[in-house]
Amino acid sequence: MQRAAQRYQGDRRGKRLSRVVLGAAAVPVMLVAAGCSSDSGSDDAGGKESAASASASASASPTVQAATYASLPDPCDTLSKGTLGDLVPKASKSGKQGTSDDVATRGSCSWSSLDNNGVKGSQFRWLNVSLLRFDSDVTRGEGDKLAQEYFDKQVQDAQAVEGAKNTKTAPVTGTGEAATLVTYDLKKKEGSFKQQTLVTRVENVVVTVDYNGAGLAGEKTPSADSLAKLVKKAAKEAVTSVTKANSGGGVGAGTGSSASPSPSKSASKSPSTSTSKSASPSKSAAKKS
Repeated sequence: MQRAAQRYQGDRRGKRLSRVVLGAAAVPVMLVAAGCSSDSGSDDAGGKESAASASASASASPTVQAATYASLPDPCDTLSKGTLGDLVPKASKSGKQGTSDDVATRGSCSWSSLDNNGVKGSQFRWLNVSLLRFDSDVTRGEGDKLAQEYFDKQVQDAQAVEGAKNTKTAPVTGTGEAATLVTYDLKKKEGSFKQQTLVTRVENVVVTVDYNGAGLAGEKTPSADSLAKLVKKAAKEAVTSVTKANSGGGVGAGTGSSASPSPSKSASKSPSTSTSKSASPSKSAAKKS
């Protein structure tokens, strides 16, 4: 009887131990399953983040509005024979082309006229047309903006010519998007010169017209008003020449589309370094001596 009771108690202990072992074995299986479920969720989240990051990077690509004008006219052909006859009546038939390392972005042309009246003196006139075009640049901005910055600098340079007297500045309407006329007197050993510098911007192109006149050897000095009327006529005609040269449509002309073109030579240079030598008022005055 006692042995039967012992066998019964031993059987009960064995059954309990089996239950404990089976329960303990089940715990790692559950933990492994939970770990797999957690890793799978992490991979999904990482994939979504990567896709979102790639999408944001693609949408943040830099773009800039394409420049309106892609080319320039020959600067010596910007003015008609009639206009040249009014401004520089005794000039040679062809102007003097300025040097340029890139005729698609910059150019200039000048004319000299000396009407010699013998003992009565003579009338001197000098005219220069300078063109500078800016391409849009993804790092520096739109061509129009770059052109406006250069326009402002050209006006400031004209206002700061050394030795200039009676300097006056006035806006000019009906010529490009923006136009300013700077006038002053400059006394030199040959006589008193009346200088007219008209700077105008048409889209992404800046046109600078320098014009001066003097009465030499006793001849009467020309009036500033008469010279101003002539330089305005020349500037307006030069702007029209720029428009006509791009009548076929420049880069993005009239499309309103965005683009990211590579910087041109003119856009990669700062306005101060890209100034045409002949367009500088101080240089203009130096040529007259």
